[in-house]
Amino acid sequence: MTNIVSVITAVHGPSASFLGDAYKSLVDQQLPEGWGWQWVIQEDGETGDVAPHVPDDSRISFGQGRHGRAGVARTLALSRAEGEYVKVLDADDMLTPGTLARDLVALKTPGICWSTSRVLDLLPDGSTVGFDQDPPEGPIDRGAVLEHWRANDFRAQVHPATLCVRRDLLLALGGWMALPASEDTGLLLALNAVSRGWFSADTGLLYRKWPGQSTSQAAHVHEGERSARMAVVEARALALAAFDGWRVDS
Repeated sequence: MTNIVSVITAVHGPSASFLGDAYKSLVDQQLPEGWGWQWVIQEDGETGDVAPHVPDDSRISFGQGRHGRAGVARTLALSRAEGEYVKVLDADDMLTPGTLARDLVALKTPGICWSTSRVLDLLPDGSTVGFDQDPPEGPIDRGAVLEHWRANDFRAQVHPATLCVRRDLLLALGGWMALPASEDTGLLLALNAVSRGWFSADTGLLYRKWPGQSTSQAAHVHEGERSARMAVVEARALALAAFDGWRVDS
């Protein structure tokens, strides 16, 4: 194995019990010859609640840090990421078979710097629900995500939880935004402001819906905070788009 995809997962105590399902979805991935994965798990906090749920596998790097929410945990995890590409996998989600291989094909396409894929919400009863605004399979032009996001009540047409991205570009943009939520959307819009991406119409992620997830909490939809988050996410994307020197074409 000479090439690595670094899969980054932020986790806290309430979601730690789902790590086993996420791990199985990683083990089931079939990658092209010469490729493998590294799983970088970062606890958002320094408790004893997560470590017992971390599988025993030499491909896993587990770390802890001060509580700062998911964006901070993921950015700290970048210090241990060894791969040319970084894949996001939330602790309570699962990859579908073939996801990483499809990401690699997309990212080897000239001019493509990041990839996303179709998502199915996984409901507590085991049923799944799709999204009705998926774009067609293929390239996503610069600015297209911001345009859709602004026109659809701050909802992007591609899901940031499916992101796979060039590590060098991720670092150049500073990792995830320093926000209490929407930090992944902020990164997605920043990436799209400076580079082209890809959307795979094949389902790439099962996005678990459960009462303990951050996006189900009342604070997530508090209007004052939400407005502030959306304002800074938008301002960052627009500022990046205005700098011609930030355009990434290869």
